[in-house]
Amino acid sequence: MEHVFIENAKLFKALGDPKRLKIIELLSKGEMCACKILEAFEMSQSTLSHHLKILSDCGLIKGRNEGKWIHYSLNKDNLEKIQQLLEGLNK
Repeated sequence: MEHVFIENAKLFKALGDPKRLKIIELLSKGEMCACKILEAFEMSQSTLSHHLKILSDCGLIKGRNEGKWIHYSLNKDNLEKIQQLLEGLNK
């Protein structure tokens, strides 16, 4: 059971950064190339890659290679798990 708490903590830690929340909000509109996500921020490509890695590692987003570009989208299954977790706390 302890591993569930550790995984949930990773999700909430990833969501605890304003830039990562903005990435999630951008991806809520649909799949985006990393280059398009970068246009919404004033940060380096390496900083964006760091944020995308954190979101990907905890399962909130997923990447799909297309040529030399990576297209990111929300992992809706894990977002539903977060929603269920929060709803369970509100009982």
